[in-house]
Amino acid sequence: MGKPFFIAEVSSNHAGDIDRCMDFIRTAAKVGCDAVKFQLFKIDQLFAPEILRGSAEHRARREWELPLEFLPELAKESRENNLQFTCTPFYIEAVRELEPYADFYKIASYELLWDELVCACAQTGKPLVLSTGMATLDEIGHAVQVFEQAGGTDLTILHCVSGYPAPVDACNLAAIETIRQRFSRDVGWSDHSRNPGVVNRAIDRYGARMVEFHLDLDEEGAEYATGHCWLPDEIAPVIANRRALEAADGDGVKEPTSAEIDDRLWRADPSDGLRPLLEVRRAWAKK
Repeated sequence: MGKPFFIAEVSSNHAGDIDRCMDFIRTAAKVGCDAVKFQLFKIDQLFAPEILRGSAEHRARREWELPLEFLPELAKESRENNLQFTCTPFYIEAVRELEPYADFYKIASYELLWDELVCACAQTGKPLVLSTGMATLDEIGHAVQVFEQAGGTDLTILHCVSGYPAPVDACNLAAIETIRQRFSRDVGWSDHSRNPGVVNRAIDRYGARMVEFHLDLDEEGAEYATGHCWLPDEIAPVIANRRALEAADGDGVKEPTSAEIDDRLWRADPSDGLRPLLEVRRAWAKK
């Protein structure tokens, strides 16, 4: 199957602080991730005017915006820490703004229905990761078709449950295989469960090729209180266990290993079914 690709999602936990952003990147590397992901949105282009007029809570999310000028530094720091850098675009122009820096794009579940955004990502030629929380198979299929018709080729689909947090009994991990069978694409799991068993089950039972999870550093992030963000000491052993298990894969060649070579002579001899082989018995008889 190949090792799962782990993405640390910083989301809005960075507090608009470049030093905290750098801490996220270094922490993502330290816990064993393959990529780190931020979000690029502008509240005025994320929510309709009537929502912003009527909701102080939504207006307050302007504080969660990632400053555009951070992008070059974030991408550079990521690569210096052997991480891929990515960012979710939430407005069309963000696709162009991210293009010099992002190794791949990610479209969030809430934007799945927005064909124009899918097209804009596809037309860059970069890989795309598509989250599917709340979606039906037909809605996913439409997004895949839009991506392909716009010239996109490299697509990973993430099964996702848009609950914050997502209860274990709502995770429906079997949908990973349903999506894989329907679309013949790499499929992964976008985690909101904060449950090691769920992540391991997604990989071991359902072959998730990619795992995205929300990370916070210190319980101080804007989204931590919601309950879906992992802390470094929670996710590190999960990833470490996955990496340790990869060592067991080997090269697939079936031949005696160094751990068992000495025992080969102690197998039952085909002449009489007794252990060890005759040559060992003869050597023992001379003792």
